[in-house]
Amino acid sequence: MKIQESAEDYLESILIIGEKKEFVRAIDIVNHLGISKPSVSVYLKNLRENGYVDIDDKGHLSLTKSGLSIAEKIYERHKILSSLLMSLGVNEEIALKDACKIEHDLSDETFEAIKKHYKKNN
Repeated sequence: MKIQESAEDYLESILIIGEKKEFVRAIDIVNHLGISKPSVSVYLKNLRENGYVDIDDKGHLSLTKSGLSIAEKIYERHKILSSLLMSLGVNEEIALKDACKIEHDLSDETFEAIKKHYKKNN
C-alpha cells in the first residue's frame, strides 16, 4: 500500500529521533520537521488509527511493525541518495534536501539499481 509522502516523513522522523533519544514525543516531531504542534497532533492521530504508530499513556511514540518497515525503507533511500549526491560533488545541505525530495518518488526498481551502483563504487 502506497502512503503519502508526508506520512513517510513522519515515520522516518520517528525512526531518526528514536536513534538519538530514548523516547520520541510529538514535540520532537514538531522540532524535527518544523511543523506546528496542532498539525503534528492531527497527523499522529491518523498514523495511530492506521496502524503505523503507537502512543503510550506518557505520550511516547513508537513505530508499529508496518510503520517501522516504511520508515526503514525511506531512511535507507535518504542515506544512500544523499551520500551518492555528495560523492558527485553536491554540497551537503543541498544533497540532503534533494535526497528528501527524491526518496519518495523513485520506483523500487530504480532505487535498487542506484543502491547496487552506489555500493559497487563506494
